[in-house]
Amino acid sequence: MFGLTQLRKLRGAKLHQRPPLFLGGISVQYLVIAGGGGAGRGAGSLGGNGGGGAGGFRNSTIGETTGGGGAAESVFEAAEGTLYAITVGAGGTGFTGSSGKGGTGANSVFATITSSGGGGAGCGTVSLGLGLTGGSSGGVVVNSGVAPVAPTQGFASGNSVDGGSGGGGAGAASANTSGSTGTAGGDGLSSAITGTGVFRGGGGGGGNDDSNPSPAGGNGGGGAGGVNQNAQGTAGTINTGGGAGASGFLNVNGVNGGSGTIILRTTRTAAFSGGVTVSSALSGGFNIYAITAAGVSDTVTFS
Repeated sequence: MFGLTQLRKLRGAKLHQRPPLFLGGISVQYLVIAGGGGAGRGAGSLGGNGGGGAGGFRNSTIGETTGGGGAAESVFEAAEGTLYAITVGAGGTGFTGSSGKGGTGANSVFATITSSGGGGAGCGTVSLGLGLTGGSSGGVVVNSGVAPVAPTQGFASGNSVDGGSGGGGAGAASANTSGSTGTAGGDGLSSAITGTGVFRGGGGGGGNDDSNPSPAGGNGGGGAGGVNQNAQGTAGTINTGGGAGASGFLNVNGVNGGSGTIILRTTRTAAFSGGVTVSSALSGGFNIYAITAAGVSDTVTFS
């Protein structure tokens, strides 16, 4: 071990010449919502049509919950300058052929976080009544409800005995049907990641097996069922991941689920590739980035 005299002999030596390294990650709170499920087209031979399931709702906003009743996920720790994938899922397509189920929504992706598209709805044609699984599951016709995918990000659809069940929502399952009347879509969840609470991730309303107006969509962009057996349902609201509302059971084309969205909250700065549609704001000392469109090759980086 050498003393001060020896240190002085190190000509030109300077202590702390290298700038300090940033050792911690960049904390990013996120809300990642996938596209909602589409509605089917049925012939009425089985019952009313189901509603589309809400897109998966994955949330790390501190103090909130994620879809399906889970606690908020861990905040994402980003490495400075690293490119991370970012994709906003489209809503599932409504079926427009002779008879068929609605399409499942597309996944939304931020880095290692994937929210699964909402399940497409079953339709009121024999052998096509079972809705599809997804972030939240599509409504069913004369079947048991369908469980959502893992990890936790949404709820199941209810059971059906005649009328179609609504699609599951991020905040609640749809109810079981008890006769020819369908059930409303499961409600979504409110998140204040932007500084103001907004509901997203509602399931689509199920369809009646009669001429009466079908139920509403779930709170959070879920589309309502058709007003009678010959009317189309309402599409899920864009950028909410809302499920599509069921169309009337007499060979009426299905409608689309709502597209998803991604919202990021960080004290640092984010930069996006050219294909991303994003708006930014400042709230409570955080930079808020709301992404409404991003393709499979798009990226984000933080500094």
